[in-house]
Amino acid sequence: MRKGILARGALALAAVVALAGAGLISFAGGASAASTAAITVTPATGLQPTGSTTVTVSGTGYAASSEGAILECNNAASQPTVSLVGNATPVSCGPAPLAPGATNLVPTNASGGFSASFTVTTGTVGPPATGTDSSGGNAATDAANYPCPPTPAQQAAGVSCVIAYGDATGNYASTNISFAGACAAPAAPAGYDLAASDGGIFNYGNLPFCGSAGGLKLNKPVVGSATTANASGYWLAASDGGVFNYGNAKFYGSAGSIHLNAPIVGIAATHDGAGYWLVASDGGIFNYGDAGFFGSAGSVHLNSPIVGIAATPDGAGYWLVASDGGIFNYGDAAFYGSRGGQTLNKPIVGMAADATGHGYWLVASDGGIFNYGDAGFFGSRGGQALNKPIVGIAGDATGHGYWLVASDGGIFNYGDAVFSGSSGALKLNAPIVGISAVG
Repeated sequence: MRKGILARGALALAAVVALAGAGLISFAGGASAASTAAITVTPATGLQPTGSTTVTVSGTGYAASSEGAILECNNAASQPTVSLVGNATPVSCGPAPLAPGATNLVPTNASGGFSASFTVTTGTVGPPATGTDSSGGNAATDAANYPCPPTPAQQAAGVSCVIAYGDATGNYASTNISFAGACAAPAAPAGYDLAASDGGIFNYGNLPFCGSAGGLKLNKPVVGSATTANASGYWLAASDGGVFNYGNAKFYGSAGSIHLNAPIVGIAATHDGAGYWLVASDGGIFNYGDAGFFGSAGSVHLNSPIVGIAATPDGAGYWLVASDGGIFNYGDAAFYGSRGGQTLNKPIVGMAADATGHGYWLVASDGGIFNYGDAGFFGSRGGQALNKPIVGIAGDATGHGYWLVASDGGIFNYGDAVFSGSSGALKLNAPIVGISAVG
């Protein structure tokens, strides 16, 4: 590989990891200005915490037939830098050192895309160049302080590892990767978890991967998920009432050994994460931990089956929603309106409460949004073509935005809900069935 090609390919990568002013340019979901560059890493979660894992890195929106390169980095902002092709580049980035003939030098095709295998390594990944770094220390020695997975203290501060790709014209993008067992609460959690029917978990933003049921033989499919308030864990619920807990999400009980009149269709957690509710399609409620029982629709004749549940912010009530848009409210969950008795283009598939607890959104499988109380309307997919139907909705912490998720993992964000990535371009073993968000 000619040194000139290395320089041009590495130059764009230096842009995505270079220090700008006083702060490190953001890696997570990063892309160069006025660029449509995007990358996907498969798999991006549950990577081996030791040794190495081969992943597929693919991208679109880059310059056609351009040289480019892939880097793995720890994104701690405080780390020293080392000069890479004249650019200040964090010492954590690798392969180490980046040199002529490196296998991570990958050109784009005539359409501005690429797909290549890349080896994600653990432990000390960098430095990308040898010598003295910006702190005056040895780059190789300092790189050991910024490993992948990040140290527990770094994880607690919201640090993650990323894969980045840049082409020779300055287009770049990056995405988070996470490792099995790396599950520490970030300082300011923000993102969402997607759950598949086989128990697979896809985490986005700075939410950590805490494990999944993706490799287990399940008695029944997973139908929903709930993330703890500090994002250090989550629960999965199966249609037979089985509950799977990960990270700091504690197990408080399940309906897995109970004969159910109707299958479980959803789960909601209490505000303090010390309990949860399961809801069945007949409106039956099963409460565990500090989740109180405030009533159910189990003995009510329903026009349509229940498809979702949302809890009030204080955990003292909940709403159930049916596929016809009917709302059933219990505890301190007030009734603000419903679609029951009105014509729908497509059935309702889920609901989310807003941040105040004085309103809620309903979402239909075509992406139509129905808002009630003080829950604002910020947009919808209703009337627009979808590759796959919408299966869930989650509101953000401000109450001024929400995310919709489709069964193929596609994400649609509205209001101030930030897009942090999706599984829409991945080949999934099983469809996505739910979304839970923090921040």
